[in-house]
Amino acid sequence: MSRNAQAFEEPILEVQAALEGLKAQPENPRTTKEIQKLEQKLAKLQRDIYANLTDWQRCLVARHPNRPYTRDYVEQLFVDFEELHGDRRFADDPAIMAGFARFRGQTVAIIGHQKGRDMKAKLYRNFGMPRPEGYRKAMRIMQLAEKFRRPIICMIDTPGAYPGIDAEERGQAEAIAYNLWAMARLKVPIAVIVIGEGGSGGALALGVGDHIAMLENSVYSVISPEGCASILWKDASQMEQAAEALHLTSRKLLKLGLIDSIIEEPLGGAHQDPVEMAKRVGDHIAAWLQDSFGVSDSERVALRYQKFRAMGIYSEVG
Repeated sequence: MSRNAQAFEEPILEVQAALEGLKAQPENPRTTKEIQKLEQKLAKLQRDIYANLTDWQRCLVARHPNRPYTRDYVEQLFVDFEELHGDRRFADDPAIMAGFARFRGQTVAIIGHQKGRDMKAKLYRNFGMPRPEGYRKAMRIMQLAEKFRRPIICMIDTPGAYPGIDAEERGQAEAIAYNLWAMARLKVPIAVIVIGEGGSGGALALGVGDHIAMLENSVYSVISPEGCASILWKDASQMEQAAEALHLTSRKLLKLGLIDSIIEEPLGGAHQDPVEMAKRVGDHIAAWLQDSFGVSDSERVALRYQKFRAMGIYSEVG
């Protein structure tokens, strides 16, 4: 099994290996027929497995090390990206990348969590866990976007805000709380897309928007399944049960009214076809930008306020 594969992907990898072996052989009618049969088997296997993933398995897909990160989408969807650094108060935080770019002819602000691929990059990016200066940098770019009347696109992909002592000393909770307050009041359009993990306040600090979308296999929750299991059952190995209880998948959150839409992923997950995934995300952003035209500043802020005030309201029967 591949080092980056999950256990439930093993049957898929076995068929893929057999398929690659056949394709390496000299072409003839017999191998061509076998290749076609294996391709059909592979497609069916992928459909069956990915249509029946548990909530915990979707967490594993959301964390897949080959899954596209913010930088991958920036490189494929935007041109003339100018990254801005630093919060003008303490330092730059590589766990948040932010700047301005052109998207299909329009200038936008793009802000997102960024993880690393290899160990050196993971350490540099702090595994996608921002410190206070990361959130303050994000807010600095958002305020610039408001000043110059540019839409804001936020991409969420973090296990959570960094819980280290140094982050707490510099006001981690205050930085997150300030972003929640300030994003609610920004007068420009804000789109939020959960592209991988959306963990706790670390995600919410970029999560207050007019439109909230999730990739099909992404997750969004107040705590990780392992953390939840450790608190409720004093046993992190109960993470599968915790994942079910958290209702952290895109379809469950859409049903609860906590997100607005789901962006379908290519068969087998976003990591199987990053180019196609980027195209789908780009089309979704383009449609949202079109819909955001014609809304006044005051109406936009009021609708955003009403959207979040309505979350968590239930009607009890009997």
